[in-house]
Amino acid sequence: MGERARNVLFLCTGNSARSVFCEAYLNARGKGSFRAFSAGSRPKGEVHPLTLETLRHGGLAAEGYRPKSWDEFARPGAPEMDFVITVCDNAKEACPVFPGRPRQLHWGMPDPAEVKGSDEERLQAFRETLRVLDGRIQQFLAQEP
Repeated sequence: MGERARNVLFLCTGNSARSVFCEAYLNARGKGSFRAFSAGSRPKGEVHPLTLETLRHGGLAAEGYRPKSWDEFARPGAPEMDFVITVCDNAKEACPVFPGRPRQLHWGMPDPAEVKGSDEERLQAFRETLRVLDGRIQQFLAQEP
């Protein structure tokens, strides 16, 4: 029997864009070696619609995501995390301690949901964020076989 998949929790403030991108990409690219989750310190009411549109445009699953509090992953019975990766500076500063002492990494990124401008400019901000995070996930996978 093989090793269990390593659990990775991606954290940001609202859990509506950056952390969802990471969850989607790592689950798609991790080839069963990783199980990705996402959460936020102050989750929004819904995943940002441009996040879902960007995931679909990138050929990734865009269903089943919901903003979650990171408290869901710090309580008894939650999956034990091997890695906790913050993708915004606010989440890094306030990150709780998770059971099992997971390895913590920080990939600070601006929130594309905060970009002002035309619909096209906002969509481009989401696509650029996904592109950068995809590169970081590819690097992560290359370092964590």
